[in-house]
Amino acid sequence: MMMRRMWRWWTAVFLGAVMFLPACSRKETEVHPTLYIAAAADLKFAMDDMIEQFKEQHPGRNVEVTYGSSGNFYAQLMNQAPFDIYFSADLMYPKQLIEAGVAEADTLFHYAVGRIVIWTPRDSPIDVRENGISSLFHPSVAKIAIANPRHAPYGVAAEAALRAYGVYHPIQAKLVLGENIAQAAQFIESGAAQIGVIALPLAIAPALMEKGVYWEIPLDRYPRMDQGGVILPWARDPEFTRAFRDFVLGEHGRAVLKRYGFFMPEDKL
Repeated sequence: MMMRRMWRWWTAVFLGAVMFLPACSRKETEVHPTLYIAAAADLKFAMDDMIEQFKEQHPGRNVEVTYGSSGNFYAQLMNQAPFDIYFSADLMYPKQLIEAGVAEADTLFHYAVGRIVIWTPRDSPIDVRENGISSLFHPSVAKIAIANPRHAPYGVAAEAALRAYGVYHPIQAKLVLGENIAQAAQFIESGAAQIGVIALPLAIAPALMEKGVYWEIPLDRYPRMDQGGVILPWARDPEFTRAFRDFVLGEHGRAVLKRYGFFMPEDKL
């Protein structure tokens, strides 16, 4: 009889513990929700580095980032896509979110200035460093990759530079448009295009630096690429979200951005 009562007691304790564990997990998830970031594709490598450093300072916290074109994220955020913070490759889209009443003006931040380059695979017959913009007319070039100007700020910059050099119309038929700047780079890397205009931060990232060669397009050939973002009003943990923004804008974040070829907003270009 005593053994039976003891068995029932241990069973009750065990079942209570099992039922309590999911409740604890749910509570912990509510207390420390994942930080979800929408980031322009040019930030791929720099942002990954910053997140690793940030997580070292905040052990146990989870951060997830989705990379894509700034314009596509803008359209999603207009419908309240479940991101906490948005890093655009320009300032226009964040400001439009504010003008539309989707984001608050006091959360707007300016984190970097982007740069563009003409990039070719290292085994290409094109000497892009020597020939610069003329590389686009090399006999081996059948396709030229850029990001889609309709929703990618780097595509807008690429088109502006091509027009400034007076080469846009002669090469227009050869253009292939990536959904974002990372896809444009992928087109060249895979051989779907022989050359293209991509973001400097991608060209000098370890994943591509050994695979290609680039020539930087002078800054006076395209509009200044001020890059900014906003914190969304539906952020799950506003304090943690602000902490990440402040990290990016602080000493450590700025050092990473500079290492990947971004200018700082206060730099005189």
